[in-house]
Amino acid sequence: MIKRTLYFGNPAYLSKRNEQLLIEVPDAPVRLGEKDNKRSVPVEDIGIVILDNQQITITQAAMAALLKNNAAIITCDDTHHPVGLFMPLDGHDIQSERFRHQITATEPLKKQLWQQTVSAKILNQAAVLSGRGIEVENLLRWAKSVRSGDPDNFEGRAAAYYWRYLFGVDLNFFRRREGEPPNNLLNYGYAILRAMVARGLVSSGLLPTLGIHHRNKYNAYCLADDIMEPYRPYVDKMVCEILDDGEDFDFITTELKARLLGIATVDVHIEKESSPLMVGLQRTTASLAKCYETTSRKILYPLIPMPGSRKSEVGSPK
Repeated sequence: MIKRTLYFGNPAYLSKRNEQLLIEVPDAPVRLGEKDNKRSVPVEDIGIVILDNQQITITQAAMAALLKNNAAIITCDDTHHPVGLFMPLDGHDIQSERFRHQITATEPLKKQLWQQTVSAKILNQAAVLSGRGIEVENLLRWAKSVRSGDPDNFEGRAAAYYWRYLFGVDLNFFRRREGEPPNNLLNYGYAILRAMVARGLVSSGLLPTLGIHHRNKYNAYCLADDIMEPYRPYVDKMVCEILDDGEDFDFITTELKARLLGIATVDVHIEKESSPLMVGLQRTTASLAKCYETTSRKILYPLIPMPGSRKSEVGSPK
């Protein structure tokens, strides 16, 4: 079952009662003499909670219940940018065993996993560009040429080409976290995606900190940053649609946030099966756990169909 993403952009009081998240919004209207400012959502239905207002209060009981049910809690600063991510400590029945497999994974295995990751990312970038009428033969060739560990840096080559043409050469876009819009839309979408990936990893009994490629000692989510790479083009595609619709993207409005939060329900295709992205992520992280256990050698990543291809032809890279 796909979990719900709850976004709070106004002052609110969040508490817990009888396994329900109680939501009280002080500024909500009063209708027909009855208060319309209270709602409740079953905690077990919630996957992500986004707190995007400095006047939100959440009780310890509510936080504990959410984390116990493998929900991720994202906090935003006064500029509405995500700055914190709360994750459960215990997300799987055999977590300690999976930790051991992950920690003792060999370098050749991690390089092979990174090879699959880069190949899937480039194929998805190619599909996005092709859908916008841009030549992608070089990307398809590079995706097939990625070697173990990507020593030839095909990921970097593909990224340079991809970002040059994704939004059109007239925009003169440069992908930088602190860069000009639409970097702001990409940053927000990636933050939501990163939280979903981290949640999926914890639910599969893995440590989001220990990456297969990313190794920044200041980064607590190196593995999440690895596994989200093939999923990034889904966010890019949504941002392209926002720009194509002619919406003002200099500032991230509530409406734009709502569109980007829809990333959780975007259809993805993994080995001829279609599912919402959040469900697909769980398949990806579960397959990664099997790779660490050496019972499988393949991460199940989704692939965006190339224009003109049938969905039944879509599968993970070999």
